[in-house]
Amino acid sequence: MNKTLPPHDEKTIISTSRLTKAFGNLVAVNDLNLEVQRGDVFGFLGPNGSGKTTTIRMLLGLIRPSAGRALLFGMDTAYQLPEILQRIGAIVEMPIFYPYLSGRDNLRVIAANSGMVLGKANEARISEILDIVELRTYEKLAYRKYSLGMKQRLGIAAALLNDPELVMLDEPTNGLDPAGVIEIRRLIQRLASLGKTVFLSSHILSEVQQVCNRVAILRKGNLVKLGAVEDLLRTDEEIEVRMNDTIQTEQALALLQELRGGAINWLTDVRIDQNKRNQSIIKLAAPNDRSAEVNQLLAQHQLYAAEIHPREGSLEEVFLQLVAPSSAAGPYIGGTMAGSNETSTAATALKGDQK
Repeated sequence: MNKTLPPHDEKTIISTSRLTKAFGNLVAVNDLNLEVQRGDVFGFLGPNGSGKTTTIRMLLGLIRPSAGRALLFGMDTAYQLPEILQRIGAIVEMPIFYPYLSGRDNLRVIAANSGMVLGKANEARISEILDIVELRTYEKLAYRKYSLGMKQRLGIAAALLNDPELVMLDEPTNGLDPAGVIEIRRLIQRLASLGKTVFLSSHILSEVQQVCNRVAILRKGNLVKLGAVEDLLRTDEEIEVRMNDTIQTEQALALLQELRGGAINWLTDVRIDQNKRNQSIIKLAAPNDRSAEVNQLLAQHQLYAAEIHPREGSLEEVFLQLVAPSSAAGPYIGGTMAGSNETSTAATALKGDQK
């Protein structure tokens, strides 16, 4: 392994260069080049078997890459793993907690096993973490009486004991009911407000859209998209126009198609579709802030819209455009991909696991 490291930018928390992992003839992750910046809430997306968990395990030193390298905080996971792990809190598997101990006592056990010396300072830290994950009220309740969402949050609490700079969460909302999903969403937003960098693998695309500022999308081990969520959604913006009758709809369609890409260079596509009420509408691939111009343009030709609706793109639609044609994953239900079994349901703190 070449130990010569490239110059490190303090703003870059994770950087991979041609990171690759093969299991025999199966290439799980192929030539991955990835960057996560300090302060990002970074969404790591992909269908079942796309290589997300394999990548996370390489970043945490749980498996070795077949080729390439991964740098965290400018340090190489190949030979600087102990120093790296001191700055990370991660959950990737079902945590092992004592069912008859309280939430606080379980955190005390984990703190002791990770080398933290118990005392007033650590008790204060545990209280602070319980507040962050909103479990202070239930700190004396036996773990076996916790709901699944509470168990997930206690797992994240365990990962926060060492006050990490980077928090890595692999499917933290898997199996939760809507209330539990909302609780995890609030927790991720809270971690971001505390200055943590969050690396989030998830199949719940609507949640990723709400909490993440940047995302990477994998398909069959290959990176197919990397960028700011805002930019990805902007490319999928549409304006929906409904006219008063069929004749006006045809006239408006002909006019807009004539002007598309010529006199109006921001209008890239015009087509007929149906709305939820089975009414014919015209869909324009155009920025939302052009709605007033569309309305004015139609009025100049004595065409008056009954309704004009700017529609934001969704991360789910962007995702499906990139991965659905050749994805072997299950169907999507309410922004969630069914049939995923790549990742486990809950989490365990990896602090101190340097194998």
